Amino acid sequence: MNILKRMAYKAANAVVRRLDVREPDGWYSSASMGDAGEAVNDQSALGLSAVWACVNLLSGTIATLPLMVYRTVNGERQVDRGHPLYRVLHDSPNYDQTSVDFWEFITASLELWGNAYARIERSAGQVRGLHPINPALVSVRRLPRGTIEYRWTEDGRSYIETDQNVFHVRGFGGNPLGGMSTLHFGRNTFSLARAIDRSAGGMFKNGLRPSGVLTFDKWLTPEQRELAEVKLAEKFVGAINSGKPLVLEGGTKWEQLTINPEDAQMLESRGFSVEEICRFFGVPPFMIGHTEKSTSWGTGLEQQTLGFQKFTLRRRLKRIEQAVMKQLLTPQERAAGIVVEFNLEGLLRADSAGRARFYQQMTAIGAMTINEVRALENLPPVEGGDVPRMQMQNVPITQADQEALPAPQAEE
Repeated sequence: MNILKRMAYKAANAVVRRLDVREPDGWYSSASMGDAGEAVNDQSALGLSAVWACVNLLSGTIATLPLMVYRTVNGERQVDRGHPLYRVLHDSPNYDQTSVDFWEFITASLELWGNAYARIERSAGQVRGLHPINPALVSVRRLPRGTIEYRWTEDGRSYIETDQNVFHVRGFGGNPLGGMSTLHFGRNTFSLARAIDRSAGGMFKNGLRPSGVLTFDKWLTPEQRELAEVKLAEKFVGAINSGKPLVLEGGTKWEQLTINPEDAQMLESRGFSVEEICRFFGVPPFMIGHTEKSTSWGTGLEQQTLGFQKFTLRRRLKRIEQAVMKQLLTPQERAAGIVVEFNLEGLLRADSAGRARFYQQMTAIGAMTINEVRALENLPPVEGGDVPRMQMQNVPITQADQEALPAPQAEE
């Protein structure tokens, strides 16, 4: 009997160990059931319009910002277009993708799985390419010697690499083995949203027509009941059958049951799900088309947009910048003043008025020259445009009287 107990105990431990293995997303399983009974994974979550819009907005905005490599020379920071990493980060990380394609994939992976991976291709000690890896395929562990190991299988080929050859951007959480998965921690919200959509879809599938009650004077025969339940439904249920006349006879009465359209479509519940999803991604609801309560933060949409840039985009950009500098630059390059940063001026490209105010202020205080402004606008330089200029009204108060006095007249 003791032998059977030990065997059962070992079998149970084996099952527990298999269940305890972390899924490839780094923290928890990316396909799990929510409280509403709906399975949540990357496919089902992106089927929600709010999730799709949030991920699309964040990944598209970050991917279209120029990622620049700078070198500090004599205290002046300049764009280092000759650095091998500049072409990889700014132009094309690999043969198949542009920089926008690559960084959009990386950012979308961060938003959903909390991790983004890419295989590093090196030549002569320099990074020559970055090849993206589906985060759902990657398992991560720390080896006894302290090195982090990555395993995945793609296109029939198995890979086993260390952190020397895998570029890993970790999302919120800070764990060396991986960030926290939004798919896991938001599974209850995503599951509820899917359940509401499924329920609303079922109503629309039946035509969203007000149902009613048929009242008969006498008990029905089996044939009459089948006629009332099946034949009438086939003829009159569905949006395509709306408007057909209903003929009743033999003392049959029709009593209509009205349904509130807002309750039928579950508008309030669906609106609340959109706001819940936006909270997970840190996106103001109006930015994905949900315009209710659009002035709840700051003085309006403009303040919400600025808040989105400060509190949502900034930390994501810094996370990527620091991962690039730590993993793709050598200690010697970092000590030599090589810096990798996103150029946030790309956010002003679509705002002509805001861009004009920025240039006006920067040239007024002498922080930028006319030719620097023209270069940002893809215009050729002009003669004398390299001299910094500033307004002369801002003078020390001790010189105010001298500035106000008229110039002395020459004696005749």
